[in-house]
Amino acid sequence: MKGTVLEFNESSRNGVISGDDGNRYNLNIEEWKGTSLPKAGNKVDFSAKGENAEAIYEESSIAGTGGASKKIAAALFAFFLGSFGAHKFYLGYTKQGVIMLAVFILGFILLGIPSMIVGAISFVEFILYLVKSDEEFEQIYVLNKKAWF
Repeated sequence: MKGTVLEFNESSRNGVISGDDGNRYNLNIEEWKGTSLPKAGNKVDFSAKGENAEAIYEESSIAGTGGASKKIAAALFAFFLGSFGAHKFYLGYTKQGVIMLAVFILGFILLGIPSMIVGAISFVEFILYLVKSDEEFEQIYVLNKKAWF
C-alpha cells in the first residue's frame, strides 16, 4: 500500500502514516527501511497489519533514486583509514572516531601495540560492513546508531 508520512517524532522514534486507503497507520522505526529517518511528507510503500505499518520503504529508495548506501564508503574508510577512525567520523560517530584516533597516536609512544589493536578493530569492522546487506547496514549503523561492531 502507498501512503505519506504525516509526522515522525525522532525522540520516541514513532510516527503516523496516512495510507492511500484513507486510514492512518502507526509508524515504528524498527519497520523503516529507508536510507534516512522518515520526515513528514515522505511518500512511502508499506504493508498494513491492523493499525500498524510494516516493511516501510521510501518510494525514492524503491525506485533507486534514493541516496546511495553508505556501506561501501564506510567499508573503504575502515580498510584504508580505519586506524585513524575515518569510518567512525564518516558514519557520524565523532566520539568513537576521536577515541580511535587518540589510541592510534598514543600507540606510537607505546611501541605500536595500541595502534595494532585499533587496526585490528578497523579490519573487523571492515569485514562486518561488507558481509551485511545494504538494508541491514542502514538499519544497524545509520538508523540505530550502533557505534561498535
